[in-house]
Amino acid sequence: MTDRILGLVAAACGGGETRFRAELAEPAAALGWRLAITATPTFGRWLDANGETERLQALTDLPVRHHSRLPTDPKPYPRPDAFVFAPASANSVAKLAMGIADSQALTHLNQALGSPGVPVAVGTLVSGESAAHPLWPTHLATLRAAEASVVDLLTVGRWTSLLDLIGNP
Repeated sequence: MTDRILGLVAAACGGGETRFRAELAEPAAALGWRLAITATPTFGRWLDANGETERLQALTDLPVRHHSRLPTDPKPYPRPDAFVFAPASANSVAKLAMGIADSQALTHLNQALGSPGVPVAVGTLVSGESAAHPLWPTHLATLRAAEASVVDLLTVGRWTSLLDLIGNP
């Protein structure tokens, strides 16, 4: 394992609770990334209910998180060297594009966007109805303007393609 840390961030999207570990976390760990996994609060509850939190924890020495820390708590890990946000829901993409950091997951991503030398890949998992919202193209354009790589997971299908966008550990 390398000392290079990959921030894996995930939001609640259909199928994410069964695909996130197998199609993203395990391949990233196999590549040698040290994983810092943070889920949105809703996705964290899904992972807990499905027994996935423990399986994800087995892949990393860093805590798997979906709750914010108290101000008196130490930071659980150093700043990641790269980020992959997948699955990314329409709600979370909109918040990220607007700079809203109302969860630990979005706080990490907002701090990373536009930071020199910190690649960010976003894999959206958004239905046609949500993608039809008039601001959806603007949200994607905002993320791309911040130099995030944005991929539609429904189109590419292969979640591991996001790992290709951030480089090797």
